[in-house]
Amino acid sequence: MKEENPSMDFKFSVPVQIRMSDLDPFAHVNNGIQCNYMDYGRSAYMQHVSGEKIDWQTMDLVLVHLELDFKLPIMFHDHVLCETKVYEVGNKSFKMIQQLKDAQTGQIKTICKSVLVGFDRNTQTSISIPEKYRRCFAAFENI
Repeated sequence: MKEENPSMDFKFSVPVQIRMSDLDPFAHVNNGIQCNYMDYGRSAYMQHVSGEKIDWQTMDLVLVHLELDFKLPIMFHDHVLCETKVYEVGNKSFKMIQQLKDAQTGQIKTICKSVLVGFDRNTQTSISIPEKYRRCFAAFENI
């Protein structure tokens, strides 16, 4: 992914519950677990902007790229929010940016950029981003 600086004005966030099993030997939240937090934030965002529950049997999007920058460790007692936004929509893909942020201090712990692609489950091929998502992103993010 080329270097981009999307606006960090997030209109959507969801709190993340940190569990003991999320911790590594240094008592930090494991880097791999943080990917799960981003998945949770991405799913909650899609449900929020679309106004409908995700049907995982028919979901016509697939994650194809994930890039994380770990800025500060996340500790067990941190109160973390996963902020999420779509910042660019193309023909067959769109880009998201997310951050894990300490709700009390405002410190950014982790930044994640991702790319999702329209996907036809029957043919296992990429498709154009469905118009319903384009409308939702345009309305919610003003893009």
